Amino acid sequence: MENENLTGIERELVLQYLVDGNIPVTLTPIEDNEQKDNGIHPVTSQIFPVALKPDHIKVHTNGKILLENPPQSVIGFAEKTVKVEFYFNRVGLFFISTVKQEKDGLVIFIPESISRIKDVQDNTDYDFSAVVYYECNHKKDINTKCIPWQNQELFTRPVWKSIPLENQKKAKDYLEKFVEAAKIERNAGNGIQLIPICNYLTFKTEEKMEALQNRKKPLSILYVDHERIVFGTDNEGEQYSEGNEYGLKLSFSIKNSPVLSRDIFVTCIINKIYRDEEQKKQCIDCVYTTIQEEDLRCLYEKTTKLLFI
Repeated sequence: MENENLTGIERELVLQYLVDGNIPVTLTPIEDNEQKDNGIHPVTSQIFPVALKPDHIKVHTNGKILLENPPQSVIGFAEKTVKVEFYFNRVGLFFISTVKQEKDGLVIFIPESISRIKDVQDNTDYDFSAVVYYECNHKKDINTKCIPWQNQELFTRPVWKSIPLENQKKAKDYLEKFVEAAKIERNAGNGIQLIPICNYLTFKTEEKMEALQNRKKPLSILYVDHERIVFGTDNEGEQYSEGNEYGLKLSFSIKNSPVLSRDIFVTCIINKIYRDEEQKKQCIDCVYTTIQEEDLRCLYEKTTKLLFI
């Protein structure tokens, strides 16, 4: 499967795979090119992708997919062009087809052309990033990349209004729970990091099919100051434990300078792990255990906007 489009033999293998297996698929309505050119956007363009469980799908050997008892959101796709995405042996594939209304229900015919989902690489040059490079407890190199979470501004004092309004009720429930535990455990410092933690745990992100299923993503940096750093992750099977210690490199880009970045090396211990109710997301609150004084000064002044005395 080196090419973007599958060969005839590969297509037959995939078709048999769909016929034999319980394979979930995702349907995304796509815009009509003529309407798009005219600036007219159909209602379906505002609909998020819909994931269909295997029990809603029956695939025949002739390439006909029967949608059995589809959810209400999919019924509106009748006679619409959709992008159908699924995983084949962890490889993301898709095809474009039309949802047809037939006497036995909604059907989609698999076309001749099935393509790989394009692999999108993140080449962003971040002003700040980090690498968890060493697991001290097991003396093991890990080199896990960490990048800023795009929905939370770093190096400013977190404020409640940064949380989307529709998530604030749920976020408040989490906050009250976490504050109550912190009063007992006395391990949250001033607790300001709990705002981005609640934001991350309640934030609704659109789940997109990727080129490779379950690929490990970088950790998201939710908060950082001169005492702690907090990461968020929704990687499946990612195991972190309170009390584990790690080596960490913090990198600040320096613009208009022959030196590309300033790197700060610290060790940190996992102070607390916060999880959402579905156990799909976790926030890892780490407290520095060793840090050089000049690096402490740098972080303090950058995060508080005050002079370190």
